[in-house]
Amino acid sequence: MATNYITTISKKYPSFRDEPLKTVYRWLDGKRQDDGAEGLWRIHDTLYDFTDFIERHPGGPEWLRLTKGTDITEAFETHHVTVRAEGLLGKYKVREATTPRAVQLTFRDDGFYRTLKRRVRDKLKDIDYGPAQRSKLIIDSMLAAAFGLAFLAIRLHSYALATVSGLFVCWTMISAHNFFHQRDNWRMLAFNLAFSSYREWRISHALSHHNFPNSILDLEISYFEPFLCWLPNPSIKSSVKRIASWLYGPLVYSFLFYGEFVKRVIETYETGKNTFFLDDLVTLILPTFMYVVGATSLWEVIKMWLFIVLVASFLFGLIGLNAAHHHPKAVHDGDQIPADIDFAVYQMAAVIDRSDTKGSQFMVLTSFGDHCLHHLFPTLDHGILPQLYPVFFETCREFETVYRELPWLQQIIGQHKQLARVETMTYKPSEKFI
Repeated sequence: MATNYITTISKKYPSFRDEPLKTVYRWLDGKRQDDGAEGLWRIHDTLYDFTDFIERHPGGPEWLRLTKGTDITEAFETHHVTVRAEGLLGKYKVREATTPRAVQLTFRDDGFYRTLKRRVRDKLKDIDYGPAQRSKLIIDSMLAAAFGLAFLAIRLHSYALATVSGLFVCWTMISAHNFFHQRDNWRMLAFNLAFSSYREWRISHALSHHNFPNSILDLEISYFEPFLCWLPNPSIKSSVKRIASWLYGPLVYSFLFYGEFVKRVIETYETGKNTFFLDDLVTLILPTFMYVVGATSLWEVIKMWLFIVLVASFLFGLIGLNAAHHHPKAVHDGDQIPADIDFAVYQMAAVIDRSDTKGSQFMVLTSFGDHCLHHLFPTLDHGILPQLYPVFFETCREFETVYRELPWLQQIIGQHKQLARVETMTYKPSEKFI
């Protein structure tokens, strides 16, 4: 029987996607317009009213407050491994949706994802949760190291030490990403160390990128356009840009954090809606500490602090944008994928894991490692993911889907090739990776 193919997981072009100022709140507005949720919460083809449940949501009220009026199918499926949440749905059901889902990803009971989720659910009953505690120790140690090195840097007027402090700020923020996927906790605030916002990343990363990687619904694709264009679409990247982006890419990395702050200032000014919250003051903790202990002028502190942020931003971009997704063999919107593709199979199509982080919890936590399993089960701590590989590989074999991985150097080379790629390719789940 011949396989039918599609070139995008979205049934329509997302509203507001091409507006010059791309923000998380505008993305949510587009979802509210496109998802057929009718001002409620949509899961599969049913509408629910969780208004009375918002403040009692175990993961924190913000997840529901932000997503009202949208289709949360993918988030609901991946954020709830147990059946408890599914058992509560009947209480909040309003009616069936009147329009089809806007996303062409499937969650059949006998499909890859739900089969794997049942096996993971059983596996979680007897795994060792000790590594999850080590994740906390790792991020706490790196946070302390970032401040300690910043202290030495300002006291000794050493930009070399400031560079190392920037590295630890970067590692701390990447590790904090592990925690903002989970229920509300104080460690997620460490993501705000350098102008970033865990709150906005819960939308752009957890709700957009995680659920729809490398698609036109992925904010981590559209954010970088027109400067870095990974979609194989010649209409958005000229021959010159395809190669020039190799040269100015590092500059984009370096100003990621500053850009996020500036974008939020512009959005607040243009819309009249404040996009800043009390927890954004976390950004000022490090420079305040440096000023208090530095025995030097405020100007010297500001210069060194901004340098630390610059280093952290560059390294965050270098690690993050070469972590797993942007390789010519990874599916991007425009490539051909099987119609009615299972959610897990699509995630595997859009992810090529880093092979050189395996076996090191520190490396995994600081480099977005074990990326495929993390996409499938984002609320599970990175520390326990390695214990899930046996059931994951069992499911891969059963559904004849190839799991792919490469060392980091090949990921970096592949990311630059992807910036230049305009030819589309066809993804076949069972095809061996060469």
